[in-house]
Order: sequence, then structure tokens, then C-alpha cells
Amino acid sequence: MKSLRLLGTNKFKPLFMLCLSICILFNSVTAKADTPYKTFTQDGYGRIVETQTAYTPITTITKVGDLAFKNASDMQITADEEIYISDTEGKRIIVSDINGNLLRVYGEGELKNPVGLFVTNEKNLYVADKDAQRIVVFNLNGDVIKEYTKPEHPLYGSEMAFKPQKLVVDSKGIMYVICEGNTNGIVQISPTDGGTFLGYFGTNMTSINFLDVFRRIILTDEQLAKLPKNLPPTPNNLAIDNKGLIYTITQGVSLSSLKKLNVAGVNLIEPDAYDDLPAAVSVGNYENIFVVSEQGYIYEYNKDGSLLFVFGGKDSGRLRIGLFDKAVAIDVDRSNNLYVLDQEKNEIQVFQTTEFTDLVHEALSLYQNGKYTDSKEPLSQITSMNSLFDYANMAMGQAYLQEENYKEALKYFRLAKEYQGYSDAFWEVRNIWLKDNLVKSAAILLGLVLIWKLLKYLQRKRKLFTPVLTTLRKLGKVPVINRINYTWYFMKHPIDGCYGVKREGKANFISANILLSGFIVIYLINKYATGFILKRIVDGRYEIVTDILYILGVFLLMTICAYLISAINDGESTFKQLYTGFIYALGPYFIIKPFVVMLSNVITYNEIFLVQFANFCLYAWIVILIFMAVKEINNYTFSETVKVILLTFFCALIAVLLLFILYVLISQVIDFIQAIYGEVVYRFDK
Repeated sequence: MKSLRLLGTNKFKPLFMLCLSICILFNSVTAKADTPYKTFTQDGYGRIVETQTAYTPITTITKVGDLAFKNASDMQITADEEIYISDTEGKRIIVSDINGNLLRVYGEGELKNPVGLFVTNEKNLYVADKDAQRIVVFNLNGDVIKEYTKPEHPLYGSEMAFKPQKLVVDSKGIMYVICEGNTNGIVQISPTDGGTFLGYFGTNMTSINFLDVFRRIILTDEQLAKLPKNLPPTPNNLAIDNKGLIYTITQGVSLSSLKKLNVAGVNLIEPDAYDDLPAAVSVGNYENIFVVSEQGYIYEYNKDGSLLFVFGGKDSGRLRIGLFDKAVAIDVDRSNNLYVLDQEKNEIQVFQTTEFTDLVHEALSLYQNGKYTDSKEPLSQITSMNSLFDYANMAMGQAYLQEENYKEALKYFRLAKEYQGYSDAFWEVRNIWLKDNLVKSAAILLGLVLIWKLLKYLQRKRKLFTPVLTTLRKLGKVPVINRINYTWYFMKHPIDGCYGVKREGKANFISANILLSGFIVIYLINKYATGFILKRIVDGRYEIVTDILYILGVFLLMTICAYLISAINDGESTFKQLYTGFIYALGPYFIIKPFVVMLSNVITYNEIFLVQFANFCLYAWIVILIFMAVKEINNYTFSETVKVILLTFFCALIAVLLLFILYVLISQVIDFIQAIYGEVVYRFDK
């Protein structure tokens, strides 16, 4: 970077420009500099994190022989490593080897606006000639052997234009064509009878938002007819693999931007990361999927749509190899080198895999072919280089699971945050434990029952534990402890419980705060000690102080708002009574949640409904108790209670907005004071 800055000075600028011009005259430009971008992957929590460099830019192809391409729109690399380039403004297809040497030229004088191409295994070249509204097929000698124009079929649409942009061809010769402005989907054309329209394939779904629903409710049919139609987006590009599966990319549809379609048009994947402006898609040698965005970000997924790497980026005028102005096509050769076509720079950039990526690909190939044990060697090398590369941890866990080494499988599945795999391994570990300890556990349980029976017998016959029981009864009559124990009664008899809070002195800040402290402790245990398959917070990250402040803030805010709303709606409660009543209403949380946490640590996905049902009952019970507390303590009717609760939530929302505005204003005042102080200090120092 220092040398580049030096060459950028006025003294050396003419020399720098001369050197740059000489480089451009060569057929290809090779660069060995450090990568101008960082490489990222996605961890098990869905976060994009930095990882080792996956690909390094090694060369660019700016000319093929003596031919420079301009505004090229598409590119494909064949099995024998020939590069076909759709030179759109040149109105031709240029073919080169991987070193940029000219081999052939197609379509000079024949093509009008070639924007897409596809080469079959027989070396027949299909060209999407958009402005000519046709698909032209060339043989290896460059002769036109077939031509397909607009399908004459009523289902295609008589008013629908035929402007092919991108296309692929399967092993049967059936063409899958993306046409400009055709929102019905990908056009399927059979080569029989000069081109038979088979229908539309892989149609995208329309999206609807809240504004659309609101418009349909309030607008008349005449007004709705004047609005733009809600049409499904047209795919931008597509690719096909050796199995005949079609891969499409579509801009502006979030996770549905990348699809892997079977012969029935059913999507088989849902990627866990996406780009808003995908430009092209290609399939690698290990069924891995490559997507490049218009800004030049390159995404690599495995065959199931899990993100392996993302790298590259926008050039922004730096003229750095590895960055792009407008990427429009991507493909891969037999050596796993990536080729990306930049339409604005009029060049093809070539990327080479690193040692780390070679190991990932080796492991990927073995793992996807079911050779889990063989995949352990490259996976162990990957984890030694990056222990947080979650795909490797997941694959290692699967390998150990197949070897029936369940404890090691648990370890790696937990590292990868692979919940289903962890559940499967835990199921086996639990079965083994039950087989080894079932008799012992039954014996211990039976022993405890017998001991309990014996203790009851001794108390009944000999009164051995009477002093202890008497002491406990006296302790239970202590006012603070008595009020804490009142939680049980409140849970079972909420109406009488509210009467006790209101009329019998059960409202007390000391006991209420002790119960609230217990609630906070149980909340923290639930958050940080829940079983792994239900836990969604980052391991090792504790935010206890923040959690405590959050609970206290929410509880106090809702209690204060409820009291204020009740006060202006003829409620009979005091703040102390509502405060205590709300805490008593949390009683089911004290009783049930600890058992739910323990249960979550010994279940698998097959029994997860037990936790879900317990939580549903728990929170439903709390809601009912809170409703009864508001109703009975304030002496409201049912409708009045509903009204007050809704107003309470609205009041809390307004309070949060006011606090946020106050926070912003205070922050701006502080920044203003700091700016003035800095200016004064600066002037004083001068």
C-alpha cells in the first residue's frame, strides 16, 4: 500500500500511468497481491463472522487474442475448459482457453444482441439473441443449425413478447429460457417440431405486505384497478447441474433469491444467507453453489444451501483485482478456479482456491457421498486451522455419529450449533445411560419411597419429628414468610387471594421484593441453563446485569402504567396492592419453570412438545392471574378490566417512546457540549 501511495504522487504519476497502459495491452493481467477483501462465513447462530481467505485473485482476462470484449453479458466454461463469452456489443460469441488465447468466434454478422448463452456436452452453442427475439443454435463449426422464435401457443400469451435473456438446456434438449418482462416463470421449450412450448417452470410467488392488505380493505375495485399489479418477479439468471436440477436467482425476494428446482419445479433448498442483488449462479464440482451479486460479492453454498464463504466486493474506483464494478456471470473450471465476468470493467477475473478451501472441498465431497469416516481427516485439519468453522464441526459430529461415538458427536454438534444432530446423538447417549442405570435408578427410587414411609410411620407412632415440625410451623407464621407462602393460595384461589391483598394486609413491599428477586433468579437460570436444543443465546455470553435491569424496568413500567390507568378509571387499588398482586400472579413461574428447565436438559426433539405444552400452561395461568388481579383489586367488571389492560399497554408504549426521545435529546446535548469543549481546548492550545 505504501508503494501505491508513492506512485500516486505527482512526481511519479506519468510513470505509473505508462506502466498501467502497458499492462492493459497484454492479453491477460496477472496479479499476486494480497486479497483486497475479507472472507466471511456464517456460524450456527446465524452471524456473519470472518474466516480464513477462501479464494485469492490470480489473474484477469481483458482480451482474447486480439479481440477485446465490451459490455459482455454472459459466460460459460465447458468441461474441456473452454470459455464462451457473450460479447453483447460486439454482436458475437468469443471462445478462448483458460489462458485467454482465442479459439473461435461465433455469430459475426448473424447475431443482433446476444445476452445469454449455453453450451451442451456436444458443443452445440445456444444463444439468447434478445433484440432479434430468437434463440440461435450453432454447431462446433459455427454454422446455424436451428433457430427458435416466439412459441405459437395460446398458453404462452399472444401479447407476451419473446425476448430471451438467459437459458440452459438439459440432456434431452429441452430449453429453459428467462425472457424479459415475462413474469409467468421460466419458459420451457422442447426441440421437437421446431420448438414446442411445454409451459412455464419455477414461477416465483407474489409477495404481499401490510400496506397491500390495507389498500384492499379501504379501496374500491375501481381504485384498486388503477394501482400497479402485484406480479411475481422474473428470475434474473439460471444454471443447470449434471442431474438436471435447475438453479435460479431472483432479485428482491430475500431468502427465496436462490432456488434449486427439481423436474416438478419444487424448490429443494432455502439458503441461510442471501444478497439483495444476485446477478448469476453456477454449480461447482462438489454440487456446491456459487452466486455472485452485481456489487461483486461472491457466495459459496453447499448443496443444501448452507453458506460456506462470502468474499469480494465493490471496487469503488480502486482498480484492485478481486473487486468488481458490475459482475454479471460466474463459473468454475475443473481445478475449482472461479471465473467472474465484470461487465463494466470488460474483464474476467480468476480466483484460485487456498489450502483451507481445498480441505473444505475435499471434506465436502467425502461427506456428501456418505464417506463420513474418511472425511474426518480433512475435517480435523480444518478445525485445527479454524475451530469455529461450524460446517466442519457439523460434519465432524455427523462422522462420529455414524461411528457410534456419541459423546464426541455431542461435542462437535454443540460447537456447530447443529440442534437436530445434537438431539439424535443425545437420544443415543440417553438410551445407553438408561440401559446401564435403569435398575439402579429404580432401586434408588424405591428406597426413597420406603424411607419416606418409614419416616411417616415413626412420626405417627413415636412422634420423633414433632419438635422439628413445630419449629417449621412457627417459622411459617413469621409475617414475611407467611406472605411469601401466600403465593400458593393466590395461585389456587385468585379471587380470595386478591381479597387478602386488598383487605387482609397481604400487600407488603419486603415480601414482594423477595419474590421478585426469586423470579429474577429463576429467569436467569431459565435463560442460561436451558437445554441445548432449546437454547438460542451464545454460549459463554452472560448479560446478567442487563437482564436484571430489563426485568425490573419492564415490571415497574407496566405496574406504574397499570396503577395510573386504574387511578383515572375509578380503580380502588393502591400502588402497593397492584405491585404485590402482580408478583403473586407470577407464582406459576416459581413453581413450574424450574421443572421445565430440568426437563429441557433431558429431552430430545421427539419430546420437545412436553416443554412447549408446559410453557403454554405456565404463561396462560400467569395471564389469567394478572387479569384477575387487575379486576378484583380494582373492583372492575370484565369489560372494564379489558379496557384498562389495553390502555396500560398503550400507556407503556407512549412511555417508552418518550424515554427514547429523551435519550436522543440528552445524547445530542452531551455531544454538543463535548464538541464545544474540544473546540475551546484546541483554540487554547493554539
